[in-house]
Amino acid sequence: MRLKHNFKNLKVWQKAVDLAVNVYELTKSFPSEERFGITSQMRRSSVSISSNIAEGTARNSSKSFSNCLDISLGESFELETQGIIANRVGILSEEKFTTFSEELAEVQKMIIGLKNTIEDNPY
Repeated sequence: MRLKHNFKNLKVWQKAVDLAVNVYELTKSFPSEERFGITSQMRRSSVSISSNIAEGTARNSSKSFSNCLDISLGESFELETQGIIANRVGILSEEKFTTFSEELAEVQKMIIGLKNTIEDNPY
């Protein structure tokens, strides 16, 4: 099976990796008692976004790739929810939450755009 897309060249994958790195940095300041709670949840969700994009590139049909993008998008909405909760309970400042939300929204739009492109131009 040959790779349909080199995931490392996909801008959406690059942005999703940047987001995951930023989530790791962001959650470093969370209270230590959250290490196995929201910190862990946010980190796992953020890593899953780029991981599912990469996994999709190895699939041998556009439908399978699109499904991986659906999962990636779902993870992004989980991460968004976790960010909202972290902000509302006071462990994520309004300023950091705004920056996080903007970055996440950009990744979500890019995932949707790639999904639409793949569905419109199956391989």
